[in-house]
Amino acid sequence: MAEFTIRRYGDPVLRAAGEPVREFGPPLRTLGDAMLRAMKAAKGIGLAAPQVGLSLQLFVMDVRDEDFPPVLDGKERKPEDIMPMLLANATVTVPPGEPDVYAEGCLSFPGITGDVERVERAIVRYRDADGAPHVLECAGLLARCVQHEHDHCQGVLFIDRMTRPHQLLTTAKVRKLKRATSAEMKAARKQA
Repeated sequence: MAEFTIRRYGDPVLRAAGEPVREFGPPLRTLGDAMLRAMKAAKGIGLAAPQVGLSLQLFVMDVRDEDFPPVLDGKERKPEDIMPMLLANATVTVPPGEPDVYAEGCLSFPGITGDVERVERAIVRYRDADGAPHVLECAGLLARCVQHEHDHCQGVLFIDRMTRPHQLLTTAKVRKLKRATSAEMKAARKQA
């Protein structure tokens, strides 16, 4: 499978809600492996299919937060035993709780970070590469990553979740990125 280029803000695929994954098995595993390579090359911890131009309800992640061991299918697990992960057709439930504010970034927004308010817990129902159903209960960085990548699959971006002061602080950078991406896409269409 060809290597992926991470799509940057301004690419319309990032604003589209992904379609459910319908085919499981080796081709999906191969796709997930290619996404993981792209994520690792960009030094990320999570990557959603829309970020590589695929409008699918699919994301990969590799989060190894020892302070908050994940619970997979009712059993507490060591992060290194289950990471990296591929999650297809995920639904995320955020239990009630006090949200915390953390600086968040995104591979589709190089050089742009901002404060995002999230509850640091999540329950995720998803299917793995073979289509088997699972339930992941997580907290801390893993819960924030799950919420961030799930948002991508819904066409929601981290700039939409930023606190208002950080939205205002990053407006010029975000506009500049969008203009640059739009110009690059227009030039690529002309060459095609």
